[in-house]
Amino acid sequence: MRQKLLQQNRVTQYLAYAIGEIFLVVIGILIALQVNTWNESRKSRNFEQEILSLIDQNLSRDSSVIAAELQKALIANATTDSILDQVEKGIFEENLYVWMAKVIRFERFKSQSSGFEVLKSKGIDAISDKDLQIDLINYYDEVLFRLSQAILDVENSFNSDWIPVVKSEFYDFDYEDRLEPRNLEDFFKNPSHIVLFKMFQDNREGSISRMEIALAEISALRASIKNQLK
Repeated sequence: MRQKLLQQNRVTQYLAYAIGEIFLVVIGILIALQVNTWNESRKSRNFEQEILSLIDQNLSRDSSVIAAELQKALIANATTDSILDQVEKGIFEENLYVWMAKVIRFERFKSQSSGFEVLKSKGIDAISDKDLQIDLINYYDEVLFRLSQAILDVENSFNSDWIPVVKSEFYDFDYEDRLEPRNLEDFFKNPSHIVLFKMFQDNREGSISRMEIALAEISALRASIKNQLK
């Protein structure tokens, strides 16, 4: 009887030991999974921080280029007003050569989007802030598209409307500094040329509006990114 009890006690101890071993193994697995989750979470967060930092640099560059081109466009349209006003008064002086060089040109812009392209390849969900995801998609897929189209409209007008006129009626043309018609007064007394200045100005107004919208979007995006980088 005593021997039987001893054997039963050993079985109980063995079962308790085995259960304890299983429990420790399960705990070890859970800890390993948790550590792995922490590591993956840390990697995801590090990637998010790095990609947002790169996108912020891209946006900073976009902002600088757009602001510079916007300034040129604003000067061009203000100068157009000055040209039309002076011509209307019948004043045909050499300052018009310089003014025309500021007007008969087009703005250029190409976005720096390397950060967003990397983000798209990894998945937009790498950005934890859903609103920021939407804002980034809106900027790169909508705002920049409309801006590019508006700038392209001005370039197309320059190529199709102005280039033929310049080649046929100007004998000195440096699009940065000076545009000189063969006969200044005759050039401006041609009604079609006045219409061309006004049409080009209207076209440029569209690109000015789109550049201003883009700058506002960039400012808002960079503020959101700054909050995520804290």
